Amino acid sequence: MIREKLRGTGVALITPFTKELAVDYDALRKLLDFVLEGGVNYLVINGTTAESVTTTAEEKAGILHFVKQQVANRVPLVYGLGGNNTQLLLDTIASTDLNGITALLSVSPYYNKPSQQGIYQHYVAVANVSPVPLILYNVPGRTGSNITAETTLKLAVHENIIGIKEASGSLEQCMYIARHKPKDFILISGDDMLAVPMAAFGAEGVISVLANAFPEKFAKMIELALEGNFKAAAELMLTFVDINPLLYEESNPVGLKVVLERFGVCSAAVRLPLVEATAGLKDRLYKLL
Repeated sequence: MIREKLRGTGVALITPFTKELAVDYDALRKLLDFVLEGGVNYLVINGTTAESVTTTAEEKAGILHFVKQQVANRVPLVYGLGGNNTQLLLDTIASTDLNGITALLSVSPYYNKPSQQGIYQHYVAVANVSPVPLILYNVPGRTGSNITAETTLKLAVHENIIGIKEASGSLEQCMYIARHKPKDFILISGDDMLAVPMAAFGAEGVISVLANAFPEKFAKMIELALEGNFKAAAELMLTFVDINPLLYEESNPVGLKVVLERFGVCSAAVRLPLVEATAGLKDRLYKLL
């Protein structure tokens, strides 16, 4: 079942760049080995953390093909495809090779701030054409609008919509979804530091930023939470309290790439309009590490 495939820790993979800002496939191979050896459950390609808004269509296709080859069916793959032009998104889905992909992760339309009816109709249109199941992605801090719990539950009955990555930051909203959702609809935390609390009321796991850098410890934390051992899970969660906000201080994945550079996985290079971490942020991250 798809629900079991997407239970646990999913990693929102970064896109490593060379210092010349080309996609660094050697570093991407190193990252894939690093997170898979850490015991994560699945991978998310081309999400927000991958700087997907500044990679070209050709680069996206190349990254997708490369990850498929390197992973070789060892874990499920989720592919990020979203947008605020519904028809363009439908066309992109039709032209994307989704063989070997377990599900699409599609962010709610951003910038144009549609009504709840607009969000609903957008997702129905996407779900109707997608050849693989769809996971909704609610992240109001980036999109400028919230997918309400009521809209999520209305979409949850669509046969090709299987879950939601919830990053609203509202535990009350997430609890309402957990209380009223269909049994087979998957609730996934989109916030690393809320993943353990959300597991307590029915979330199936997390799509994580931190797991790029700390895959073994993060995957263990989620495993413990899903087993109901919240005391041990909380102890691990609290070890991330100091570093987590630094990863977002100058926007994701700026801080994360500093950590991965320190670990010898990839460079800290990011593409404009993002810029590399300031010396002050690097210094604080180095001290924590």
